[in-house]
Amino acid sequence: MHAVHATRKGGPEVLEYVEVPDPSAGPGELLVAVEAAGINFIDTYRRSGMYPMDFPHIVGVEGAGVVEAVSEGVTGFTPGDRVAWHDAPGSYAEKVAVRADMVMRVPHGVSAEAAAAIPLQGLTAQYLATGSHRIEPGQTALVHAAAGGVGLLLTQIIKHLGGRVIGTVGTEEKAELARGAGADEVFLYGEGVDIAAKVRELTDGAGVDVAYDGVGKDTFDASLASLTVRGSMVLFGAASGAVEPFDIQRLNSAGGVFLSRPSLQWFVTDPQELAERSAMLFDGLENGWLDFRVGTTFPLAEAAEAHRALEGRKTTGKVVLIP
Repeated sequence: MHAVHATRKGGPEVLEYVEVPDPSAGPGELLVAVEAAGINFIDTYRRSGMYPMDFPHIVGVEGAGVVEAVSEGVTGFTPGDRVAWHDAPGSYAEKVAVRADMVMRVPHGVSAEAAAAIPLQGLTAQYLATGSHRIEPGQTALVHAAAGGVGLLLTQIIKHLGGRVIGTVGTEEKAELARGAGADEVFLYGEGVDIAAKVRELTDGAGVDVAYDGVGKDTFDASLASLTVRGSMVLFGAASGAVEPFDIQRLNSAGGVFLSRPSLQWFVTDPQELAERSAMLFDGLENGWLDFRVGTTFPLAEAAEAHRALEGRKTTGKVVLIP
């Protein structure tokens, strides 16, 4: 089969489209023919060496496809079933072995591209709005990169739960996408823009109940300064680089605020929790209040170009590879 190797740590140029042996399903696993693989910033962190990894490795953790084989002892699945997953290393490939207890069943009528867009970003948006900080009706949230994959989904879920969204984006085109997802207020960040001052202006000086920040280094200080008293700062990514260590006393001086640095693994700890979170996503899809936007698709062989587009913030919505 063909797959995408990260040959060493570095930029997108280290990704190579290679031929490798087919995987096999081990105990508790399914062998799946990949129909689409999702691209996420965590893939770039691992490729670049920000997160420790062995090299070479097949990149990717997310995707959707059709079950080809079921290992002995696994029940409830048969070849031909459509599934999606958020944590199967080696997903930038034509086939991958996936843990049977960590897959989402894909409903009829959902495309492979949409199914691959759902797991990591959809589950992330879902736990951010219901777990890291539960949105209550009337609360206001600051969502950075509101036109990105997580941002668009998070905005829709916050609105579904009765919240108000203030979004930041990089271009006017992305501002329109964020508004289309339901954002109440959207403004551009960049050089010379005082994010915290703008947020205070839009909240009559009060600040937001929660700031969801997947950008990291470039926006962290502004996010913290945008919070209301006892507000929540949820740092869930580092698209602009890792946040430097800081004095924890700043949380006190900012108004006794809360800071969390979550990741999805702590919010889908067993099959039941995964099923409950994914049920909300599929309910949104089936009932029309949630739109999984696939922004751009690339052939599997062009994974390096896809990484360049993602890291260059030239994408909106989800970026997907097609084997």
